[in-house]
Amino acid sequence: MSDIILKAENISKQYRLGLVGTGTISHDLNRWWYQVRGKEDPYLKIGEANDRSTKGTSDYVWALQDINFEVKRGEVLGIIGKNGAGKSTLLKILSKVTSPTTGEIKTKGRIASLLEVGTGFHGEMTGRENIFLNGAILGMTKKEITSKIDDIIDFSGCERYIDSPVKRYSSGMKVRLAFAVAAFLEPEILVIDEVLAVGDAEFQKKAIGKMQDISRGQGRTVLFVSHNMAAVKSLCTRTIVLENGISVFDGTVDESIEYYIKNNVKDKLSSEYFNKNNDKPIKGVKILENILISGKQMTIVIKADLMKYDKGNLHIGIYDVNDEKLVHISSEYFDEGYLNNTKNVFKCTIPKLALTEGRYYVNIGLIANNLIVDEVKECLNFGVLNGDFYNCGFNVRASALKAKTLIDFDWE
Repeated sequence: MSDIILKAENISKQYRLGLVGTGTISHDLNRWWYQVRGKEDPYLKIGEANDRSTKGTSDYVWALQDINFEVKRGEVLGIIGKNGAGKSTLLKILSKVTSPTTGEIKTKGRIASLLEVGTGFHGEMTGRENIFLNGAILGMTKKEITSKIDDIIDFSGCERYIDSPVKRYSSGMKVRLAFAVAAFLEPEILVIDEVLAVGDAEFQKKAIGKMQDISRGQGRTVLFVSHNMAAVKSLCTRTIVLENGISVFDGTVDESIEYYIKNNVKDKLSSEYFNKNNDKPIKGVKILENILISGKQMTIVIKADLMKYDKGNLHIGIYDVNDEKLVHISSEYFDEGYLNNTKNVFKCTIPKLALTEGRYYVNIGLIANNLIVDEVKECLNFGVLNGDFYNCGFNVRASALKAKTLIDFDWE
């Protein structure tokens, strides 16, 4: 038990939809009357699960219900789930930004949180002043902060602007500085939400490397929420899956990601999409082939009404189950650089599919005058089988090499 640094016991969070607090004086008085008599809150017995996609009948909703887990010192706990699953609410409770409706959080040591862009920063104060402010909030002395401030500024990459007010920073710069402060002021527990996605690729790589150093080298604990399964896999030692406010799985990273993917919409194969909204220009999308094999042809047909758009282009993005974009295809690279808007059916042929065996999904976008006028996400979900991509007489087992794509080459 001495290794347990954070413990969540029966954590639940209830909200009243559409209003702040309970919303009515009668509810407040009723709660007070139950409280003075030493009885349980009557509104804890009502409320529905937090399914954002369905219309409920109750004014109350459970953002979280009966969450229980323990985190050991030096462990990196990943928390994954779809939008609205309760991940950010859980982190806010763990960071003591908000309190749970029921349950208790027990921690040992200081907690530093990075929940939203610029959280805890004062816009009128400079970056340097905000470093001292955040350090003081974490309980550090001025001497301790001063000894680390050069490392913080260097890691953030914001040295040129460090004496400028934070309100002039871009969202990426705020995240860089906020992460540097949280990481270098040595909290026992570091809580990080999806905000790292705001930073550029170079900073994301740098931040993940720093988190690995914090957990493995310094033995500090990290709680990490992300939709990027590749980042979760490379960083976390254990993962919890949340669904509609309930913890549905707690296990190893590979097991948790597999569970999440199998229960996600991307696992349901669909080679056709029809738009029921007549006002949208993209009407339908279809893959012509019944079976897709590495090295063989893939054909995507898109039905779209472009009459209203001058110089419109269709873009196709192919993603893996970790939400990583593997392929980008655009009509702007061909002919006159835009589609003939008098036509309404467009065919994109990939003569030699370079994807390895696995599951993938497609996003389609219509761009006109540099603006996204329509976008359909996850309209196609398909599987690819191994094939003889190189015409060498046997199927390429790229999964053994952990490769997502293949490429033609020559030897001399």
